[in-house]
Amino acid sequence: MATFFFFLLSFLICFHFSSAEPFIGVNYGQVADNLPPPSATAKLLKSTSIEKVRLYGADPAIIKALANTEIGIVIGAANGDIPSLASDPNSAAQWINSNVLPFYPASKIILITVGNEVLTTNDPNLINQLLPAMQNMQNAINGASLGGKIKVSTVHSMAVLGQSDPPSSGLFSPSYQPALKGLLQFHKDNGSPFAINPYPFFAYQSDSRPETLAFCLFQPNAGRVDSGNGIKYMNMFDAQVDSVHSALSAMGFKDVEIMVAETGWPYSGDSNEVGPSIENAKAYNGNLIAHLKSMVGTPLMPGKSVDTYLFALYDEDLKPGPGSERAFGLYKSDLSMTYDVGISKSSQTPPTPKTPVTPQPKPTATGWCVPKAGISDAQLQSSLDYACGQGIDCSPIQPGGACFEPNTIASHAAYAMNLYYQNSAKNPWNCDFSQTATLTSQNPTYSNCIYPGGST
Repeated sequence: MATFFFFLLSFLICFHFSSAEPFIGVNYGQVADNLPPPSATAKLLKSTSIEKVRLYGADPAIIKALANTEIGIVIGAANGDIPSLASDPNSAAQWINSNVLPFYPASKIILITVGNEVLTTNDPNLINQLLPAMQNMQNAINGASLGGKIKVSTVHSMAVLGQSDPPSSGLFSPSYQPALKGLLQFHKDNGSPFAINPYPFFAYQSDSRPETLAFCLFQPNAGRVDSGNGIKYMNMFDAQVDSVHSALSAMGFKDVEIMVAETGWPYSGDSNEVGPSIENAKAYNGNLIAHLKSMVGTPLMPGKSVDTYLFALYDEDLKPGPGSERAFGLYKSDLSMTYDVGISKSSQTPPTPKTPVTPQPKPTATGWCVPKAGISDAQLQSSLDYACGQGIDCSPIQPGGACFEPNTIASHAAYAMNLYYQNSAKNPWNCDFSQTATLTSQNPTYSNCIYPGGST
């Protein structure tokens, strides 16, 4: 009987990790004239491992369509709503009566964002009204007996940081600190997240060296050492999130939870834009998802994954600005994938890229691909994220899998790097991973964890 329950527990853990990711969400923007009906979108979302959706408003048709799906819903009050919400508690109560109570709890509303990137509008009236608006919204939620069930926040641009490099030196801009002090106390008092929009894509646009692209896309790279604490960062996402953590710590609010309200990479853009492509977008989003699934966290916040909302579910064809603004969608308006990042329940990992069937010389390399001795966990995590983002099946190293134990980055990276190599053309450079891996003739298989490979 005990064996049966252990098996059942292992199955449930494995099922949870394979079928849904509670920390992965998606933004559902509506600045478009060709979007599918909300009912079709709800069905699409249920076919994926996405567990949360962020709306920029509170469209009743969408909220209703998501009823009984168990998908968490973030709804938003617009910047234009802030003055009335701030000046009149009844306005906040009416907002809750109109946008929450008719749908909750069948529609799983989990968070209300009051305004979007308000501080960086540099409108002093709006900035001064933001905290009172959030307080009135929180009081209205409490009045509806939903306190603790639905949180209140607001979303910030990364431009609220005056300093972010290296991550340990992260500081909020002095001009925003007075407003942030009140907002952060609100977050601390109510247990709500500090929501931020980090985009490595924009960092790459201002520094388009090849090594920066690899750093932004979670691909194998030499890493960047934080001169303040000696920590080596292997990707831009972690560096940006940790810079926010440092800024929160500097203000005395290190325990306030961070939420990534938006992050993504465009698959197309204007001819003068640096970085947009299908390959880069798939690499960024696919490797980010693999990184979040690994639960390794960031160097300053290890062992957990920050709630992250990918931008975006669909293209928004009416958005102004450069071409890339209209090319962030994971899905097309006909519900087909723009590219596969492994969120479909029917194929939890992206398919291995197809290559033309042409006669190939027999590779001379033999054996297995394993990490070199003395490689840091940060570098191995980068290689692990990259390998698992390239279409291989990394489920054996997830909880319940045959290769999950020992639960170390080195062990998981060894399995993933070898599987990537075995699924490749098996050229020596397929087992390089920025000079962190090497080929061996010694089979690393142990217990029930089978490493494919050997002589070719």
